[in-house]
Amino acid sequence: MPMLRGLEVSGGLSFDILLRGVLALLFMELERADPFTRKIHVDELWLYKNPRTDSYVPTTILWPLVFVFPIIVICFTFLVTKDRIDFCQAILSVTLALGLNGLVTDVIKLIVGRPRPDFYWRCFPDGVGNAEFECSGDVASVRDGRKSFPSGHSSFAFASLGFISLYLAGKLHTFGLAGKGQSWKLCIFLIPLIIALSIALSRTCDYHHHWQDITVGSGIGISLTYMCYRHYYPPLDSQVCHQPYHALNSKMEIEITRTSKDEQIKWI
Repeated sequence: MPMLRGLEVSGGLSFDILLRGVLALLFMELERADPFTRKIHVDELWLYKNPRTDSYVPTTILWPLVFVFPIIVICFTFLVTKDRIDFCQAILSVTLALGLNGLVTDVIKLIVGRPRPDFYWRCFPDGVGNAEFECSGDVASVRDGRKSFPSGHSSFAFASLGFISLYLAGKLHTFGLAGKGQSWKLCIFLIPLIIALSIALSRTCDYHHHWQDITVGSGIGISLTYMCYRHYYPPLDSQVCHQPYHALNSKMEIEITRTSKDEQIKWI
């Protein structure tokens, strides 16, 4: 039985790793795909004639923040707790959230094909447009200019930093009885969310997204990360919210086995 249990766990972990690899490959392929070419009417052209500016939070900052920061938090927690099961489950949880977020966000971007607020200047860098909207700008820039909805910066920020908020809240029992009345725990929970909100709002300041884009993107990110977190961890108001389900199941199986052996001894 222990051998079969070990093979089952090993097979499940291999599938989990494969799944995240597939999600990553799909995301990279979708990033290069062409979105739906949505017709732009004359009376809505003003929505897309905002000036082109550099991103306040460029991808050179976003990607390390999104992918590295959660790993740092998880590794630091491991150094404190020395809990290997929690370390593994946390990695699986956040990577699943980020993988699903990338896939869902890109699929919606491609289907909707909404132009960005600065699309006109991407399409016509010289400012000379035409009625047919046949763009003369850089092909890659124009393609990216049609991927405004939803905001990827917003969804990834909330998927990553939202996970950190949930993870730390669970470890500190922020919403359990042990954490009530301790404002510093609530602040630690809020700080990553405030950073994510700032990143999302910056996308309207640099004219890279409409407010609807960041609203929906933020909702996608926080919803997926909450779903993935709860797939591996109990509710935040639970007395055992600091432990992953895998550890709780293992403890329950040990307790059941021990109880069964005690009953057998009594019968003997």
